[in-house]
Amino acid sequence: MNPLRILPAAALAAFLALPAAALAQGGPKSVVTTERVRAELMAHAPDGVAPGKSVWVGLQVAHQPEWHTYWKNSGDSGLPTLLQWTLPAGITAGDIAWPVPRKIPIGNLANYGYEGTVLLPVPLTIAPDFKPSLLGGDIDVKLKASWLVCKQECIPEEGDFTLKVPARSTTALNAAAFKAAFDAQPQALKGKSEAAIDGNAIKLTVSGLPAAVRGKTLEFFPETGEVIETAAQWTQAWQGDDWTARVPLSPQRANSPGVLPMVLALGGQGWRTEAKVQGEWPAVAAVTGMSPALEAALRANQGGGGAAAAALPPTASLTLAAALLGALLGGLILNLMPCVFPILAIKVVGFTKHADDRRSHRIAGLAYSAGVIASFAALGALMLALRAAGEQLGWGFQLQSPAVVALLAALFTLIGLNLAGLFQFGSFLPSSVAALEARHPVVNAFLSGVLAVAVASPCTAPFMGASLGFAIGLPAAEALLVFAVIGVGMAVPYLAASWVPAVARLLPRPGAWMETFRKLMAFPMFATVAWLVWVLGQQSGIDGAGALLVLLVAMSMVIWALTLQGRARTVIAAISIVSFGLLAWAAGANITKAQAQQQSVRGEGGWQAWEPDRVDQLLASGQPVFVDFTAAWCVTCQYNKKTTLANADVLADLSAKKVALLRADWTRRDPAITAALAQLGRNGVPVYVFYKQGRAPVVLSEILGVDEVRSVIAKL
Repeated sequence: MNPLRILPAAALAAFLALPAAALAQGGPKSVVTTERVRAELMAHAPDGVAPGKSVWVGLQVAHQPEWHTYWKNSGDSGLPTLLQWTLPAGITAGDIAWPVPRKIPIGNLANYGYEGTVLLPVPLTIAPDFKPSLLGGDIDVKLKASWLVCKQECIPEEGDFTLKVPARSTTALNAAAFKAAFDAQPQALKGKSEAAIDGNAIKLTVSGLPAAVRGKTLEFFPETGEVIETAAQWTQAWQGDDWTARVPLSPQRANSPGVLPMVLALGGQGWRTEAKVQGEWPAVAAVTGMSPALEAALRANQGGGGAAAAALPPTASLTLAAALLGALLGGLILNLMPCVFPILAIKVVGFTKHADDRRSHRIAGLAYSAGVIASFAALGALMLALRAAGEQLGWGFQLQSPAVVALLAALFTLIGLNLAGLFQFGSFLPSSVAALEARHPVVNAFLSGVLAVAVASPCTAPFMGASLGFAIGLPAAEALLVFAVIGVGMAVPYLAASWVPAVARLLPRPGAWMETFRKLMAFPMFATVAWLVWVLGQQSGIDGAGALLVLLVAMSMVIWALTLQGRARTVIAAISIVSFGLLAWAAGANITKAQAQQQSVRGEGGWQAWEPDRVDQLLASGQPVFVDFTAAWCVTCQYNKKTTLANADVLADLSAKKVALLRADWTRRDPAITAALAQLGRNGVPVYVFYKQGRAPVVLSEILGVDEVRSVIAKL
């Protein structure tokens, strides 16, 4: 083996094996100096801090010779610099405006980063109502920064910085440094860019580049990591005014983006563009979730380093046949979940009404099954289409939207009121429509299958997480087949009852008890509404849950008013409808407002909020980590949380091993968590993972057992 090939791998292994550098400078200041870098927090506010405007701050890193830090995509190894700001109310920090990097080859591998001196500028946005006078004229800017600095070895370093920026008239602080940083920013291209999958390579076409660079050799930096083989030979050419290239894909590719953002550079100047990817990404031969450098480091180190990126998804050896079997079994078990029971209750009532009509049974069974299978296939197709367009979505994504949760709560409230006998749906329909419904009950059965899937799909992940994760990486036709088989599994019990007389004979005979049973089934509906309101409360806070409850009460009043007769119906219905409209206008916005994520995670038995790179930081300090990927709308997640994860013996074992506890809350859509799940070969929650330095992550069962968790902890 070429010894140069393992240098960056060994460097990363050294980083993973070392604790975070303890900087000797003591308290916060604007400059932190180590043996490898000099880091300084700078500001640029030539016009002072004015409400409604922006100022610039940034971390300048001056490297000792041969040392480097990393760009936003670090390449085959490394980590980008992380900046965490503490700012006065009314001031918000934007993203790092990354300067054009350089390619840093080491043997057969390559990184993207910076040598010499680089400034990472960040815009601060000042709110229009900001009042600087309340702060005595100065703006206190605090920064906690962490960076990985590498040569042949890698050293994690960090520093606490503070800086006072004058709020009023001031000179152009650090103007020269910021001007150089702005000049190094890639400029946005206005021309059209295209990317197309060509076997195990990606073909790029970029137009709109300046005339001065046409015909010259450019550097290429993809912003999305783990897509291309960073150090591989690639070709480029000019076709008239268009720059074209063919770049090999990484054999260990971890990302298949729908849009590829990239930077092209020449002599320190850069141009940024985004290209929509056309074509099917090739299957990854061996999905390990780690870069080649990290894989080599772990093999060479034999237990001396590890990282969250070293995920070994359990789907690596999963075949399509196994995925289909898992999907079928998962669909069968799904019928026992509380998500689905209210819908099945409606179907049982329908069965008893037609106990002697085998033909109606069979038609209803086929229609219900068709609705279930078609809905699973449609949901799968929608998710695949959105992901191909660049969206970060996972299974159960519909319940990540507060608006969808609120609509489902309203629908189940209506169904509950109907089952309780408050009203009949036919009474609100024209006689011709009601007659049409009676003549075509197959439509009702089909729609009940659709409704079952809308509510039940988030419950599928606990039983077929590997199958779903595997399906996302398959060609579209095979992925849709997996989703459809989930529907087959869910529909089989009802289909069997409708077609097999022996199963049908197990059902009770019709009688007066049916009306009592029908009203009894209203309560599972209302229980589902209570669950949905709780889910919304996790997404939009107590105000959102309260607003939804008020609107559900007002909607119920409208329904009741419409059942009245005579003049009372006109007056009371008008008042109730107007009241509902006013309440929706006044309080409806609370339902969809954003809730601060993870605000209550800290303090819950030592749990901390999961953040990107947080696992790597903890592992670098030598601490094992346990991550709970969860969501409020995931019933299995809540069961595990209240039982196994709250077990005194489990908590004692975790504490004895000093395991860091991280909770990744996927209740609302979070692209970072979706990406982390994808690295583990999963596409839904719950997912439970143990990480330890130098070892592959251990993914536990979706339905946790105390013995299973304690067994893994004992091996840490």
